[in-house]
Amino acid sequence: MNDTADVSYSKAFPVSWEELHRTAKALAWRLFEMRPFEGVIAITRGGLVPAAIVARELEIRIIDTISAVSYQDNAVDKVEERTRGDVRIIKPTSMTQDGEGWLIVDDLVDTGETAKAVRALLPKAHFATVYAKPAGRPLVDTFVTEVSQDTWIYFPWDLEPRPVEPIVVVKR
Repeated sequence: MNDTADVSYSKAFPVSWEELHRTAKALAWRLFEMRPFEGVIAITRGGLVPAAIVARELEIRIIDTISAVSYQDNAVDKVEERTRGDVRIIKPTSMTQDGEGWLIVDDLVDTGETAKAVRALLPKAHFATVYAKPAGRPLVDTFVTEVSQDTWIYFPWDLEPRPVEPIVVVKR
């Protein structure tokens, strides 16, 4: 386990497909003036959808992936039982260079541990995320939305439509 203490997630931030698309497109607008990029490297799995949207908006045809894992799931459906482990690169990018001229895209930078591991491999790439938390924000070059460190973001691929109780009922 790394030396970053696990955060208690006291807030939930559900993101719809429409919101993710709109925010990833806003990320593309921020990156527009920085073009051209030779290609995009998506950090899987969360970076796949935002990377596809950014690549489409910037007409980037070369897309690669790098796969990193940091969460150890002790309970698949319970966020509070997830713990952070050391970041492991389980599938490196096919790139053999330092990343210069390339764009790395992820959905979120949280503690920054994944960003550190990827930056170590591609130090000259431009790192962009849709969402950033304070602990990881200094490690990315471009992001759109900042959320507090104690917020768990529920991405659309984590959710199913279902009825929920109003806040007033939940807080009783």
